[in-house]
Amino acid sequence: MAGTQAAEGKLYLCAIKDVYSGRIVGYSISDRMKARLAVNALDNAISRRRDAAGCIVRSDRGSQFRSRKFVHALNRHHLIGSMGQVGAAGDNAAMESFFSLLQKNVLDRKRWHTREELRIAIITWIERTYHRRRRQARLGRLTPIEYETIMNPAVDLAA
Repeated sequence: MAGTQAAEGKLYLCAIKDVYSGRIVGYSISDRMKARLAVNALDNAISRRRDAAGCIVRSDRGSQFRSRKFVHALNRHHLIGSMGQVGAAGDNAAMESFFSLLQKNVLDRKRWHTREELRIAIITWIERTYHRRRRQARLGRLTPIEYETIMNPAVDLAA
């Protein structure tokens, strides 16, 4: 979960990454950092990865991830919650790396006037650049979409 500032106020992003392919499979953006933000990101991920039952959802110890609403959503989708240790940033290194790239490639590029302008820039960067143009060394210099296509052609990539 990360927050950033537009001229008209804060905007928060909660993203869920498939560590196998490096793809952001679910995300939610809001002007409020509440449990609903995390639940919406999880629901979005499940809509893209329908048979995710049994998967482990790794998070930090933010209150959104400890909320009854989020725990109920994990249970509803038959997922396993796992939280990192307090003060152990390495536990969530995959997401820290993603948010660092987002900061450098979107958030620091210009001053955002409206939340909507920033929201569109974040979504465009995730869907167009991060998934389809950014090659990752650990994926054999493939993008997340290319890697998923090669490794599992049956995956619904249109989602």
